[in-house]
Amino acid sequence: MKEDLFVIKPTIVSEFLMQMIGAASEGSHVITLTEAAELPDLTNKRILLAVDLNEAGYCMPIIEMISQLYKKGPHALAGSKAVLLICSPNDYNTKSTASDIIFQLNLLGCQFPGHPVVEAVGNLINFKTWQKTIPMTLEEICLEQCSRLGTHLMEFQTPEVYSPYIVALHSSLNHTSNTLALWDMVKEELTNCRIEELHVENGTIMDCKGCSFKTCSHYSKQSSCFYGGLLVEEIYPAIEKADAVVWLCPNYNDAVSANISAVINRLTALYRKTGFYDKALYAVVVSGNSGSDSVAMQLLGALCINKGFYLPANFCITATANDPGAIYEIAEIKKTAKAFAENINFNFHDQ
Repeated sequence: MKEDLFVIKPTIVSEFLMQMIGAASEGSHVITLTEAAELPDLTNKRILLAVDLNEAGYCMPIIEMISQLYKKGPHALAGSKAVLLICSPNDYNTKSTASDIIFQLNLLGCQFPGHPVVEAVGNLINFKTWQKTIPMTLEEICLEQCSRLGTHLMEFQTPEVYSPYIVALHSSLNHTSNTLALWDMVKEELTNCRIEELHVENGTIMDCKGCSFKTCSHYSKQSSCFYGGLLVEEIYPAIEKADAVVWLCPNYNDAVSANISAVINRLTALYRKTGFYDKALYAVVVSGNSGSDSVAMQLLGALCINKGFYLPANFCITATANDPGAIYEIAEIKKTAKAFAENINFNFHDQ
């Protein structure tokens, strides 16, 4: 039997967002939800969120509905899968708002397929590049992308893998890193997994050169990149084989380190060759003071929204630990690490 599609949207939305909703939900049995106080049980559902931003970049009805979901507890969206449509009257806030919403819903147990967002900025200028290869108006391209996203949501299933190959990427020093210490706690609790750890040392990864599409595609066909080196020789092959990639990220000024950022930027050549839809995105983020959510949202924005990794429920474990070894002083940290590992085990073995 065909699953219902739950559309969460404000009571009043723009005419074009209604067209986007119509394109994304065509052929589905739709249940529309517009009131925060009337949200039903949304576990194990397919969910389409439609967000109309105001000039300041906010959509208060959606914020209220997410707040209401939090009152239902940390498993309010367990087993559910979701995507977003988001409109802005200007060129701002679509990416940041989408990343924030995905992060908040993921904490409640919601999964997201790769490329889970269609964003319509002012004048639809973000679809201009599509017109180079598609003979459609900007409106038609946007609605076509909405239609594909709706189909993508309804067909999305988490891959079942008996013995997942997990790649962990980091650029930390072994003897000082609270991040690696937390990963070690997680790793001890993983079962039936093949794990490879890759250390991105300083000076081994050049950042993206910004090649033209044609040049990047040329290197992509050879599973290569302009600069070559460690990325092409070790990281590309590992990610291409991986069922999941765990990004081990200390917080550097509320962002990932320069080395990890360079790896992400240069994944484009591999991305052009092979899709990442069947690869899970996980993260271990440790901050000295605060801001782990900023790093987590940077990762999901770059790798789920942009590059197409799928986002399992509760994709990120975070901690605040400043001094070397401080991670061990956090109350019940091993219990937290075990729960995160069990989440990974469940994603591959038990769904």
